Amino acid sequence: MSLLLTGGMGYIGSHTVVELLSRDQDVVIFDNLANASEAVLTRIEQITSRKPHFVKGDICSREDLEQVFSNFNIEAVIHFAGLKAVGESTEIPLSYYHNNVSGSVNLFEVMAKHHCKRLVFSSSATVYGEHNQSPLVETMPTSATNPYGQTKLMIEHILQDLAKSDPQWSIVNLRYFNPIGAHQSGLIGENPKGIPNNLLPYVAQVAVGRLAQLSVFGDDYDTPDGTGVRDYIHVVDLAKGHVKALNKLTDLPGCHAINLGTGNGTSVLEIVETFKAASGKDIPYQIVPRRAGDIATVFAEASKAKELLNWQTELDLSAMIADTWRWQSMNPNGYE
Repeated sequence: MSLLLTGGMGYIGSHTVVELLSRDQDVVIFDNLANASEAVLTRIEQITSRKPHFVKGDICSREDLEQVFSNFNIEAVIHFAGLKAVGESTEIPLSYYHNNVSGSVNLFEVMAKHHCKRLVFSSSATVYGEHNQSPLVETMPTSATNPYGQTKLMIEHILQDLAKSDPQWSIVNLRYFNPIGAHQSGLIGENPKGIPNNLLPYVAQVAVGRLAQLSVFGDDYDTPDGTGVRDYIHVVDLAKGHVKALNKLTDLPGCHAINLGTGNGTSVLEIVETFKAASGKDIPYQIVPRRAGDIATVFAEASKAKELLNWQTELDLSAMIADTWRWQSMNPNGYE
């Protein structure tokens, strides 16, 4: 029996593959390489001394999905595949709805056809919208402020309806906060194509000399230093959360939303100062106007993950930053 990871060559997916292979799981990666590099396979093998199966395919292709389910005996799926840039989603919304929502429906239909009804879905804290106050709890009302967030929310609704219609489904929607860090080997990490959308890879690329300076969006928020506060979680802790959720599916029927976060907030300037200390590099930055839709403070209430999955974070901010710098300094141009 095999586990299928859609989008398993990406940042979070590749770290989850490592955790599964280290537990002797048989892993099949299904990825179209739109946001990933095939070099990840070699790096995973270097870390684990095992090579996962890799199938190049697209969730929007029913034929590709049918082929992987016909060739492998898939017992459960972790669904990472999807377009994920908030800004881009406002420019090409139809591509996001087609790829993320229609592609996911394709996947769920093929899973049902092949009697595979155990799923961990890669959701996001973006489904809490902008009106809930932190700490964010799974029972809060959901909303979205951009097409990317809407796709995550739509997929969650689809999965809730699916579980209600068929009690054989066991589904966990993992709502995670801000993944950063890298595997401690420095062999795999976050490798955005083009200009990074997220804070940490941007800071890391400034430190390594690929970018000139960081733009800090706003310093007049109601936070200790005026910059935005977010819940940063080590990608290895996040990967372990996926393993815990996967293991729980055997005795957790229905559809369940679970936060994965530290429960603590860190400001942009705290990140910058911690990164300067870890790297020994200056991080020049300039304050620029706030971005539309950004809010002051976002962090998780993470007790449900501890109670239901027996999961909590283990790696602190200094480890997140040190591992990010190790990855970036060992791989100044990413996987290229």
